[in-house]
Amino acid sequence: MDSSFSNLGLAKGQLANLHSLGYLEMTAIQKKVLPLALQGRDIIAQAKTGSGKTATFALPLLAKINPRDFGVQALVLCPARELATQVASEVRRLARHQQNIKVVILCGGQSIGPQIGSLEHGAHVIVGTPGRIKDHLRKRTLKLSRVKTLVLDEADRMLDMGFMEDIEAIIKQTPRGRQTVLFSATFPDNIESLSARFQQSPVMVSVESLHDKGQIRQLFYLTQRSQKLDSLVKLLCYYKPARAVVFCHTKDTTREVSAHLQSKGIITLALNGDLEQRDRDQVLIQFRQQSCRILVATDVASRGLDIPDLPAVINYDLPKDPEGYVHRIGRTGRAGKKGLALSMLTDRERHKLEGIGEFQDHHLRAELIETLKESSTMTPPDFVTLCIAAGRKDKIRPGDILGAVTGEVGIPGSSVGKIDILEYAAYVAIHKNDVAKALEGLQRGRIKGRNFKVRKL
Repeated sequence: MDSSFSNLGLAKGQLANLHSLGYLEMTAIQKKVLPLALQGRDIIAQAKTGSGKTATFALPLLAKINPRDFGVQALVLCPARELATQVASEVRRLARHQQNIKVVILCGGQSIGPQIGSLEHGAHVIVGTPGRIKDHLRKRTLKLSRVKTLVLDEADRMLDMGFMEDIEAIIKQTPRGRQTVLFSATFPDNIESLSARFQQSPVMVSVESLHDKGQIRQLFYLTQRSQKLDSLVKLLCYYKPARAVVFCHTKDTTREVSAHLQSKGIITLALNGDLEQRDRDQVLIQFRQQSCRILVATDVASRGLDIPDLPAVINYDLPKDPEGYVHRIGRTGRAGKKGLALSMLTDRERHKLEGIGEFQDHHLRAELIETLKESSTMTPPDFVTLCIAAGRKDKIRPGDILGAVTGEVGIPGSSVGKIDILEYAAYVAIHKNDVAKALEGLQRGRIKGRNFKVRKL
């Protein structure tokens, strides 16, 4: 089969929509799974992150939706809110040719009241995390009796996080005749057990889960445990990545690393499980908006984290197994772009390097950190993020903010970066040379004829 979407029997409106969204050829996972999924088959699929998974399950579930029936017809379970938000956004884009398709996100970390209100008006597609979906089922604010398609995205991660019982309880509320599509980066025993219990004669599809050897440049550096913090500074100053995620084992280590980098003049933010959801959102937005170059995170806190065009990943602490390493570095080098993976290890961790090499069938060697030349510190980010106390609930759109900044305040459009609109807040990246003028102008001026509080993050 060739790589054209036109051979799948999709509606003409969907094909035109795909073309307008830049979906010109199917990825490897789409080519293998889409024909089967469109036939209604149950599927268990293995694919690396950034491989086009969302369209693989979104196109078939959208093809089956009856727009006049506002009962829940498709349910997508994700391990984290960030992934759920990204999936829902892409499903909405892929549904643009269909009128009145309602996609609702149900995740923890935000008030359940507005979610209940949204569900009262009906929904075609629900995307959410197991814990919050189960909360709605318990409150009887969500009914799954008309679900035609169930998707478990990053199923291995959900089970790692202890969601097995919640997932089982949710699945039992769906019809037995539904289609079940399961995506997992790895296939531990509990995934096979889940599939055996809840899927009907599933087709197993695997796409090469390792990354192309030339796509991600992998470098390893030996250091002493007592010198790790300074060695990290040396790595950052030498390679000077435009942005990088630094992975640590524990929350305490993320705080320690972040504080040390800040003390060396490197603007850094930490992402760990202690953050409130609002603070977590702000950290991720600043990183995406390029007003912070370095994000220090634990694996758990970074679940579902998808940063487009991430130039580098740094392992401050090596993960416990080769699969975890491959999953981490897969966040860079996506969509045909080159990526850089830097890892630090001590003499005691040489066995991990050997394990990673065997897993990838690729000989890896470590250099001494001392072989790197000393270099000047990293330059600060070009952008600063401003937070506006108004969001989607206030009918604020990106164009309203752009118009206020460039029109009323008089900032050139070239100084305005990414704009993110959440339910109750909006964020705009402004070039550092114009941020003082933008902040003062927005505080004094109006957006959509109204005054809102504005502050610098």
